[in-house]
Amino acid sequence: MMIMIRAIVRPEKSDAVLASLMDAGFPAVTKYSVAGRGKQRGIKIGEVTYDEIPKTMLMSVINAADKDFVIDTIMKTARTDTKGAFGDGKIFVSDVNESYTISSGVLDTAAASEGGSA
Repeated sequence: MMIMIRAIVRPEKSDAVLASLMDAGFPAVTKYSVAGRGKQRGIKIGEVTYDEIPKTMLMSVINAADKDFVIDTIMKTARTDTKGAFGDGKIFVSDVNESYTISSGVLDTAAASEGGSA
């Protein structure tokens, strides 16, 4: 079974997370810039409140058996210091029922075991 992991991380941590995943054998990742806020409802600096904070979303489809290892790798790398801090991000996990390779049109059931990405 394949799963999709979507990790929302601080932009300054994204390259380190990508490098850690690559070193761990999970090179296939889709990366894009996002903006939003978590439980802290943005950030206030002086009199200005920023409701949407820039983040980076990393998305990868992996074999379900690798889930805990990949999540642990992301958490260790994306966390601020050893205890973490507000705004370090969030990880979402969901099932992937099917994936297709566009160039061949083939149902790609082996994508996860080869480090396939969305």
